[in-house]
Amino acid sequence: MAVVWLDDVRADDLDLVGGKGASLGELTGAGLPVPPGFVVTASTYRAFIEDAGIDDELFAAVEVDHEDSAALQAAHETAHDLIMETPMPDDVREEILDAYRSVGEGDAFVAVRSSATAEDLPDASFAGQQETFLNVTEEDLLDRVKECWASLFSERAIYYRNRKGFPHDKVDIAVVVQQMVDAEKSGVMFTRHPSTGKKEIIIEAAWGLGEAVVSGTVSPDNYVVSRETGEVETATIADKKTMCVRDEESGETVMRDVPNDRRHERVLTDDEVSRLLELGELVEDHYETPQDVEWAVYDGEVYMLQSRPITTIAEGDDGEEGESDSGGSSRATATGDDVLIRGLGASPGIASGRARIVTKLDHLDQVAEGDIIVTEMTMPDMVPAMKRAAGIVTDEGGMTSHAAIVSRELGVPAVVGTGDGTKTLEDGEIITIDGDKGTIREGEEPEEKQRQPVEEARPKTPVKPMTATEVKVNVSIPEAGERAAATGADGVGLLRIEHMVLTLGKTPERFIEQNGERAYVDEIVSGVREVAEEFYPRPVRVRTLDAPTDEFRQLEGGENEPREHNPMLGYRGIRRGLDNPSVFRLELQAFRRLFDMGYDNLEVMFPLVNDAEDVLRAKEHMREAGIDPEKREWGVMIETPAAALCIEELADAGIDFASFGTNDLTQYTLAVDRNNEHVADIYDELHPAVLKLIGDTIETCREVGVKTSICGQAGSKPKMVQFLVDKGVSSISANIDAVRDVQHEVKRVEQRLLLDSVR
Repeated sequence: MAVVWLDDVRADDLDLVGGKGASLGELTGAGLPVPPGFVVTASTYRAFIEDAGIDDELFAAVEVDHEDSAALQAAHETAHDLIMETPMPDDVREEILDAYRSVGEGDAFVAVRSSATAEDLPDASFAGQQETFLNVTEEDLLDRVKECWASLFSERAIYYRNRKGFPHDKVDIAVVVQQMVDAEKSGVMFTRHPSTGKKEIIIEAAWGLGEAVVSGTVSPDNYVVSRETGEVETATIADKKTMCVRDEESGETVMRDVPNDRRHERVLTDDEVSRLLELGELVEDHYETPQDVEWAVYDGEVYMLQSRPITTIAEGDDGEEGESDSGGSSRATATGDDVLIRGLGASPGIASGRARIVTKLDHLDQVAEGDIIVTEMTMPDMVPAMKRAAGIVTDEGGMTSHAAIVSRELGVPAVVGTGDGTKTLEDGEIITIDGDKGTIREGEEPEEKQRQPVEEARPKTPVKPMTATEVKVNVSIPEAGERAAATGADGVGLLRIEHMVLTLGKTPERFIEQNGERAYVDEIVSGVREVAEEFYPRPVRVRTLDAPTDEFRQLEGGENEPREHNPMLGYRGIRRGLDNPSVFRLELQAFRRLFDMGYDNLEVMFPLVNDAEDVLRAKEHMREAGIDPEKREWGVMIETPAAALCIEELADAGIDFASFGTNDLTQYTLAVDRNNEHVADIYDELHPAVLKLIGDTIETCREVGVKTSICGQAGSKPKMVQFLVDKGVSSISANIDAVRDVQHEVKRVEQRLLLDSVR
C-alpha cells in the first residue's frame, strides 16, 4: 500500500513513516486529539525511484565534492529534475488522492510535510532539511508530495550527509498529509520548565496559526500554571500586533494586523488552560519524559500538532523547591523602586552579575566569567572580555554602537546610553540588567531560562520562509559565526575584518613590524575562515578594513595615527587602503589564500568608494594579489551619495554587486552624526532623500545586471524591507536576532506583489 493512516502508525514504525509520522501516529494511538491524516510511506518513495529506474542515476548524481558549491548545486538540480519529471504511477496517484478525499469532507486544506527516516538520530539531526507545505488542496497535492521527495536532495541535505558520511541510498523519505487546523488561537506548551525542570506548565499563546509563535514573529501571552493546583500562577499578556492566518481568497498563509480590541486581550480562557494542562500531563505520562508541544484551538477544541522531548533540562534536574540557577539568591521585585539607572535596551535578555567598572583597558583583566562590564563605550579590543561577561552596560552609544552590535551577535544582554552608569554603579556590586527594557536593577535575579546564545538564534521551526529575495546576516566578529549560521540565513551579507585586526591590540603597521607580514595574513585568514566554514557553501561577503583613525589611536602604535576633527569623514575605508597599499595588499593576500584553500563562497567588498577611479585601482590590486576579478565575486559598499550617483560608472568598472551601508549613507546624506545626541532625533534611514538614492541605484543596477543588497542596520526594519523588496533588491542582510523576522516580512511583501500582479 502507498499510504497508511495515522491511526495505524506507532513509534516503532520509523522506517515506514519517518520521524515526524511516527510521532504523530503515536499521539493518535494514545487517544490524544490529533488532526486526521495519512502518510505516503517511505517504501512508496523507494519503489517510485527503483521502478522508474532512476535510483542509480539519482545516487550517482549526488556523489560529488560537497565543498564544490557549483557541483553541489548541479547535483541538487539533477536530482530534483529526475524526480519531478518522472511520472508517478497511476495506482499510487489514485491511492493518495482517494486517501485525501477521505480527509475532512473531501476538499480539505492539508499540510504536506516531509518525514525522513534519518531524522533526529543521536549523532546527527537531519530535521529541517526537507520541505513542508501548508494549505495544500487536491490540485497541488501530488506535486507537493514529489517536491517533498525531491527535497531529500536539497543542497543542504546533500552537503550534510556527505560531511557526516551518511550514504545517500540509505535514507528514505515519507510524506505526512494532515488536515490543517484553521486555528483561532495557537502556541506552544512545555510540560516542565524548559530550563530548571520545575514541575509547572509553561504556555505561550497568540491569535491565529502557530507559525507566528514558533518562529518568533509575534510576542505571545505567557502563562505559568501550577501542576499541583491547576491554577494560573502568572499570566503575562503581550501586545500581539500581528497574527498568522489563511487568506480566504488565495489559501496562502499570510500575516494580518490583530484588531485593536484584541491586541491586549488575554488569548486563553481558564477552561482552555485547564484543557492544555490535562493534555500536557497525558502526553508526558505517555512518553515518560517532559514534552515540548505545539497546539491549536479551533471551534472550541484543542488539537495537538506536534510533540517532542524537551532537551534543555539538565539530567537529574527535577526542579524541586529551593533549586534554581541563581544558587538560592533572592529575586529582585522588578518594581520601579529597585531600578538604579535606565538606558537603551540594545541586546535582549536578562543577566545578573558583579558590576566591573572599566575606565581603562588595563581593567579588562579584572573581568571574570559572569561579570557585568560597565564602561563608557566598548572598543574592538574589549571583545575577549565581552565574551566572558554576562552583560554589558555603557554610558554612551545607541543601537548601532560597537557594544550593541557585538552584544547582539554574542547573545549577551546589553543596555547602552545610560549617561552615567560608570559613575552611578559601584565596582563589585551585584546588579541585574534587562536588555529588553533597558534597565539596571540592584540585586540578583535568576534568569527565566538558561541562556544558550546559539540555540536562541536558531529558529524554533525548521520551516524556512521561501523567498526570491535572499535574506542574509551581518557578522562583526568570527566568534559570532556559529550563532549567525544557526539562523538559517542565506549567507553573510557583511563580515567586517576590522574587529579581527583591532583585537590584536596594535595598529596593523605596528603588528607587522613586530610579527611580520605572514603573521598578519594568518590572523585575517583564521578569522574569516571560521565564518566561511560555518556557512559553506552559502556565500560570505567580506569587507576590507574600514576603521576610523580614532579607533586605531587607542592601540599600541596609535600615536602615529593622524588626528582628525571628524574621523568618520576622514582617513578610512578604501581611501586608506589605496593610500597605504602595503597593508591593503596583505588583506588581499589573505583572501587569495582562502580561495586557494577552497573557500570559493567568499566575496570581496570594498568600503567607502566614491567613484570608478577608486574601483579600478582596487581591481588592479586584486590582480596583483593573484585574485582574478573576472572569476571571483566582488563589489562595493554604497555609503556616500557620490557612489550612489556614480553607480553606472561603478558598474562599468566591473563590479558584481553593490551593497548599501545605510548607517553611513544616511549620515552623509542628511549631515547628521548618528552618535551625536543633539541631532540623533533627525537621523532617519527612511528619509525621502536616502530612499531616492537607494531606489535609483537599485533600478540602475537591475538594468545593467549588477546585484544589490543592504547590510546597514536599517535592513532589519520592516518599513525598509518593504521598500527594498518593492524596488527589487537582490538580498537583505539583517542582524542575527532579526533574520527570521526579516524572512517573514520579505515573504509577506513578495506575496502581496504577486497578488497585485494578477488582480
